[in-house]
Amino acid sequence: MTAFNRRESLKTLAALGAAGSLGPLAWAQKPLTVGVIYVGPRDDYGYNQAHAQAAAELKKLPGVKVVEEENVPETAAVQKTMTGMIQQDGASLLFPTSFGYFDPHILALAPKYPDVRFSHCGGLWTEKNPKNVGSFFGYIDECQFLNGVIAGHMSKSGKIAFVAAKPIPQVLRNINAFTLGARSVKPNITCHVIFTGDWSMAVKEAEATNSLADQGCDVFTMHVDGPKVVVETAAKRGKMVCGYHASQAKLAPNAYLTGAEWNWLTAYKTILEAAQAGKPHPNFLRGGLKEGYVKTSAYGPMVTDAAKKQADDIKAKMVAGSFDIFKGPLKDNKGNQVIAAGQVQKQTDLKLEQMNYLVDGVVGSV
Repeated sequence: MTAFNRRESLKTLAALGAAGSLGPLAWAQKPLTVGVIYVGPRDDYGYNQAHAQAAAELKKLPGVKVVEEENVPETAAVQKTMTGMIQQDGASLLFPTSFGYFDPHILALAPKYPDVRFSHCGGLWTEKNPKNVGSFFGYIDECQFLNGVIAGHMSKSGKIAFVAAKPIPQVLRNINAFTLGARSVKPNITCHVIFTGDWSMAVKEAEATNSLADQGCDVFTMHVDGPKVVVETAAKRGKMVCGYHASQAKLAPNAYLTGAEWNWLTAYKTILEAAQAGKPHPNFLRGGLKEGYVKTSAYGPMVTDAAKKQADDIKAKMVAGSFDIFKGPLKDNKGNQVIAAGQVQKQTDLKLEQMNYLVDGVVGSV
């Protein structure tokens, strides 16, 4: 069924919302239909592609059917899509992947379908939310820190760049980690950031990249849904790039240094296996390099041995759980102390989930 029909032809199906409960035995015996919803195209070389890669692996599993819909906006349209997947396709587990799908859309539907499991990518679930709703996310700031280490070694101008969508905590955390990684190599390096205002705005992403190139930045990274424009524009300007979400190495093989990638299959399988076994829905899942939620892109041919060695040494400490990105003394870029000397904020610290500042060394404002 087409996306248009799924969203628009539900008038005769509303009564199905009160379907009977499924017990644990039913969960285990019935083939499981999984719905995956993307805010953009599945082949965007970015956020949506990373999720699509995990969905493709789910399709290979026995007893699992996957239905997908792409280009679903963060509006009431996603409620229609989710309802269609539940009522028409029989989906009992949904992965609505975009940040804006959660509130109010998932929260509006979940009470109507208590036997459907909703797993949102982003990190907003609390004890006040329905038990059939959960969130999962990865500590990809670990990989952005490693991007920063490589950028610090490779930058000749002492200026690196970050093209960002919105100043939400997850984005700020990545900007800060990238900057701190670079400053661990060159303490005086600066990271220049431009916010485009939305997750996917090709024209503004190109404008931001060119503006940052004009300012003398020579290594770029980003946090937008589809990094393709930033990667290709930076490469055309003769700049170097650290990727994000998925590998963009094919787009600019002579400019691509490394990248921060998601490995969503780890979370997907954990959530799927709980549903198949009739176990409680995982409400709050997190993991980093150690847990296999994130990974780094292969190094490009221009990356120096010294850069590789330092990044690999830090990565090994991260996997071992002996390296902390956010520790004091740490100031924001306005001179305020945000982490006191001797203090450490571990990856599980809720303060990192609520980050609202840019660290010292970032040129830009929230």
